[in-house]
Amino acid sequence: MASERRLFGTDGIRGPANLHPMTPEVALRLGMAVAAHFGRRGSVVIGKDTRLSGYMFETALASGVCAMGAEVMLVGPLPTPGIAYITRSMRADAGVVISASHNPFADNGIKLFAADGFKLPDEVEAHLEALMAPGVLDDQVARGAEIGRAVRIDDAAGRYITQLKYAFPAELKLDGLKVVVDCAHGAAYKVAPAVLRELGAEVIALGVAPDGLNINDRCGAVHPDRMCAAVREHAADLGVALDGDADRAVFSDRHGKLVDGDAILAICARELHARGALRGGAVVATIMSNLGLARCLRDVGLELVRTPVGDRYVVEAMRSGGYNLGGEQSGHVVFLDHGTTGDGVVAALQVLAILQRSGRPLDDLTRVMTRYPQLLQAITVAERIPLELLPGLSGVIRGVEHELGSEGRVVVRYSGTEAKLRIMLEGPDQDRLEQYLGRIAEAARRELGSA
Repeated sequence: MASERRLFGTDGIRGPANLHPMTPEVALRLGMAVAAHFGRRGSVVIGKDTRLSGYMFETALASGVCAMGAEVMLVGPLPTPGIAYITRSMRADAGVVISASHNPFADNGIKLFAADGFKLPDEVEAHLEALMAPGVLDDQVARGAEIGRAVRIDDAAGRYITQLKYAFPAELKLDGLKVVVDCAHGAAYKVAPAVLRELGAEVIALGVAPDGLNINDRCGAVHPDRMCAAVREHAADLGVALDGDADRAVFSDRHGKLVDGDAILAICARELHARGALRGGAVVATIMSNLGLARCLRDVGLELVRTPVGDRYVVEAMRSGGYNLGGEQSGHVVFLDHGTTGDGVVAALQVLAILQRSGRPLDDLTRVMTRYPQLLQAITVAERIPLELLPGLSGVIRGVEHELGSEGRVVVRYSGTEAKLRIMLEGPDQDRLEQYLGRIAEAARRELGSA
């Protein structure tokens, strides 16, 4: 079987709905491949976010699974971490999430979980792609009574809400706290406000009226301004903005100031460490996390372990190293004691628990970390040419790295989900960073052009 992935990126398959690779035909073949790989007489959980095309892909995937003789359990709109949980709790052989996460409604995506609720390694995704090739499974489809069934799990949201509440300390309540939560008209539009209210918080809920077209539309984690404004308007203690599938969250303090995933990791790491609950003496984050996070952790004797971009790689490093806290600057925060993947609602509950235990507001807690200036730029490209084959760009990057020395970092990489080159620069002097960014971006456009 082939070992190279062409359909799968850093977080599953993703793209505009009804354009290759996000077509019903591909979804059908993937459903067949999942059933063939994980067990023809097994079961597969299929869930989705709220975008219009989710119905189309749900049907296609279910058809493919049933065609191979496996059973389908449909859970409807549910956060990605909720689907991972249902996959484990229902003893399914695999879980499928239909979501393009933070992308606009016209896009969609498919990502997969194994029976243990963890995302699949690259080699399994490559094997699935090989099984999807024309003719590979066509003579192995089920016949007659062996064709699989599809059933709907009507209480999936309630099961997940119960699990979320277990992630909050039993001795605490959220009484007296006012929380703004922006659900991005996405998968958490029911469960996130329900959990917070059941734990005692006064909840101002935004983005809870999905119509199939408005997911992530000027709301949620990608557009947190509305959440920050609502915090100020309602004099709330905290704001939480989730993305479309609710596997990540960004926060606002009581003043409406944005707090990203790096600051949340710093706060949670130090609190867990103080209670003796942080395993491995380290936190796992990606190459994009701020230098300030590494120095904040170093101040209390903790290490920062870096991985490539993608919460899947963070979780793999956590599992192999025995760590229980990791995440991304973008808001994926993983608490392995409470789940198998990033969970925006779990992250919110952990932060709220720290507020209640300490009696300190979030803006006070964020002072543990001093952020280095960091500049980001994305350049749309026509082709992802390996950087080592671009001597001009590589030379400019090496020159900037030499000038920054140990006081800064340069990360230039292709996006795993879009046709873009992403440039990140970090260092103590923002004016110099802007000059360096201009040099790198100019070299990139010169050698790569633009789409």
